[in-house]
Amino acid sequence: MTLTTSSRDSLNATERHIIDAGDYFIGRVPKGATFRILDLEGNQAADTLFYNANDPAERYSAMDTIREQGNVYLTTGSVLKTNDNNDLLKIVADTCGRHDTLGGACATESNTVRYDLEKRCMHACRDSWMLAIQEHEQYGLDKDDITHNINFFMNVPVTPSGGLTFEDGISGAGKYVELEALMDTIILISNCPQLNNPCNGYNPTPVELIVWDA
Repeated sequence: MTLTTSSRDSLNATERHIIDAGDYFIGRVPKGATFRILDLEGNQAADTLFYNANDPAERYSAMDTIREQGNVYLTTGSVLKTNDNNDLLKIVADTCGRHDTLGGACATESNTVRYDLEKRCMHACRDSWMLAIQEHEQYGLDKDDITHNINFFMNVPVTPSGGLTFEDGISGAGKYVELEALMDTIILISNCPQLNNPCNGYNPTPVELIVWDA
């Protein structure tokens, strides 16, 4: 873990957005801007996708990011790579210390498999992303663009046998991760509504997105 604080003052931000549990955010930040994802009440998971705003076919790639940095977790100094192996974003501050690249996002199908047939109709992150792209066609995204995501604040340890487990979060109220945009970037966040595993402490809560222009 690499814990680093930021010198940026939220009072000087150009944008601030509260994202309720189960809700989404979609927006564009220009190259050189910095944004913070703030865990307001603690132990929340923010499932996030990133795209090149000028060519959304170029997007965050977990495979390229993990390969280039040699680590399955993200923290201060991590550079997020695209599927064209270009630099997309860099984590410049992080008071949580570790963010998941492997756990994926909840879906109605996975909820059924993991938990119970009765869970199928529960809201899921993939539902939020689909709603976002349907309600905001101006970003040029479609279903095929919903790919592997980052789970900010989520704790998904790798077991000795190479499997994954969902454990209690390592974040707390007021912890945050801050990223600098290395290209014009579309941000798509689903603030996870998951009630069936510990990623949200069984109590989904809001997060805040704070943006500073370059």
